[in-house]
Amino acid sequence: QVQLVESGGGLVRPGGSLRLSCAASGRTVSTAAMGWFRQAPGKDPEFVAAISQNGVNRYYANSVKDRFTISREIAKDTLYLQMNSLHPEDTAVYYCALGDWNNLLRVRPDYWGQGTQVTVSE
Repeated sequence: QVQLVESGGGLVRPGGSLRLSCAASGRTVSTAAMGWFRQAPGKDPEFVAAISQNGVNRYYANSVKDRFTISREIAKDTLYLQMNSLHPEDTAVYYCALGDWNNLLRVRPDYWGQGTQVTVSE
């Protein structure tokens, strides 16, 4: 069984920064790719970023490239998303996910966390 628990969401002003964390547990965590997704009200889940099992390969959605950075601390089974220069359109529930690399890019992870709300507003 895999468990993913996100934290770090909140309210931030446009141009501000937040760092999301995801604590992962389960026997497959250290051997799987991980990623972040988000879902705004009334919209489908959207891919944000993914990182390979060893942390070498990273891939970002065009909408967040150069603003967000995904990383993972393998020894602690923890995934991070550093979000800078936040825009109001970044407002969404952000989900941590785990699975096969290609499936992550297709928004088809094997496991999802419960999500953390990020609101960018004055």
